Amino acid sequence: MKKYFPIAQWGSKYNSGFLKKDAIAGITVGVVLIPQGIAYAMIAGLPPIYGLYTALIPQLVYLVLGTSPRIAVGPVAMDSLLVAAGIAALTVVGTENIVAIAILLAFTVGLIQVLLGVLKLGFIVNFLSRPVISGFTSAAAIIIGINQFSNLFGIPIPRSNRIHVILMDLFQMLSDISLQTFAIGAGAMAIILTLRKINKNIPSPLIVVIIGILILKFFNNTFHEVEIIKNIPSGLPAFGVPEISWVKVSEILPIAITIAMIGFLETVSIGKSLETNEDVVKVNPNKELIAIGFGNILGSFFKSYPSTASFSRSAVNQDAGAKTGLAALFSVAVVGLVLLFLTPLFYFLPKAVLAAIIIISVLKLIDYKEIFRLWEVDKIDFYMLLVTFIGTLFFGIKEGIGVGVGLSLIMMIFRTSKPHIAVLGRIPNTEYFRNINRFDDVEVNKKILIIRFDSHLYFANTNYFREQLDRLSLGKGDALKLIILDCECINGLDSTGAAMWNDRIDYYALQGIKIYFTNVKGPVRDAMTKAGIIKKIGIENCFMSNQGAMIYFETGSREYQEKLSSYIQQSNS
Repeated sequence: MKKYFPIAQWGSKYNSGFLKKDAIAGITVGVVLIPQGIAYAMIAGLPPIYGLYTALIPQLVYLVLGTSPRIAVGPVAMDSLLVAAGIAALTVVGTENIVAIAILLAFTVGLIQVLLGVLKLGFIVNFLSRPVISGFTSAAAIIIGINQFSNLFGIPIPRSNRIHVILMDLFQMLSDISLQTFAIGAGAMAIILTLRKINKNIPSPLIVVIIGILILKFFNNTFHEVEIIKNIPSGLPAFGVPEISWVKVSEILPIAITIAMIGFLETVSIGKSLETNEDVVKVNPNKELIAIGFGNILGSFFKSYPSTASFSRSAVNQDAGAKTGLAALFSVAVVGLVLLFLTPLFYFLPKAVLAAIIIISVLKLIDYKEIFRLWEVDKIDFYMLLVTFIGTLFFGIKEGIGVGVGLSLIMMIFRTSKPHIAVLGRIPNTEYFRNINRFDDVEVNKKILIIRFDSHLYFANTNYFREQLDRLSLGKGDALKLIILDCECINGLDSTGAAMWNDRIDYYALQGIKIYFTNVKGPVRDAMTKAGIIKKIGIENCFMSNQGAMIYFETGSREYQEKLSSYIQQSNS
């Protein structure tokens, strides 16, 4: 039970002292979740009630299956934007059909995540590099924020995932801006920012929601231009099987894969960042996939759209003192009570206030510090971030993440296809060997070429290895009698690499040049044995160290052990 259900592991060690802290944290998160849920549903292009529905079942499932005690699951801005992008790509007409697609998307996303978790394929997300994720997230945050200008200014700007389209429509409608709507939205933003400066723990979104409702309820005639939410249905979501159509599933599959990956990445990143040494259960990526996956699958049966971990609410959960996942139960209770009894109170909630909440929430997703850091640290990573950022802004969400994944794979292949190669020399009076280009005083034997290859040797970099080996050996001229391949940094060898080694051994043997192997790791040695390399060169030509290989070459096998032992003793003394 503990292996498959983390709740059994931490639940067996639960004590009454945790209950008060979990209750306070859970209620606090629930209070924050209500305005966020309504706002994020608007981002997804869904009726507000579906944001609250998404805050129920996924949280309960994560309570049972999740491995982080502080993660708060539910609707988030990024997934909501991706949902909107996926629906926009389809020819869907009518609110009911849009809702049906969003629910089917949750089911599909959950299925993908569970399959990846069961097959232990969580490592796939590693192909999304940090610069790519940062560029995509920052661009997506800008698109989310600018799309809210429609509600902030009270003008009917068509929804789009391309920044230039949104800005062109905005400039054409500047004369139609509603000052009443903008006053409400700008005021809400000012209040949120002020309260955050005073104390970050103040539930500022809830406060501006209450203020906005009161203003529109009692001064509706004064602010008659301001759009309000109006009726929100009461009651808990009814059970219903998603409308599964394989044609529709095939259409939404690309965006479903994107949501599945981004959602998983967010969850693991948040979980790892909040993890402490006191946690009974440690964050397990594959179990996290299963937890959020089943949350999405079961949630889709109760009118939920795709959900994942929330950065902001998880931080609130931690700051409020959550000790275990039981805090989620109290969050669900708060949302449930609102759905059952309090939805009529949101009738006069201004959409401009929700727009203000969304804009402020996504501002922190714009990682401008990372841009300056990468410019100083790694120019290639900087340009990867920049290309992903621009691609997402101007070509769309799906296209941006596609560019990012493509860049990540290309850079991974590029970097492993041309890894670092060092020519080594011996530090005088020691058994240590270092890169001759970094150390000036190392000893170099004209008859010996020592090469260290700092990568896994496989089909993508085999030609590069051979080219560099031939180039460096040619540089030694006719004096070269021995090549030592230091394999300390080679963690793997495939059949292509092994075939190349076999070929080079024969090639240099015809020139009277021997090849020794040193510091060979077990898996590489196994591959060499299977490929016949060990048999060809002889086991006596494999050494534990570069020093041993040099002594063997210089003195022969008779004096090898004696010289090596003497040298090590001298070095140690």
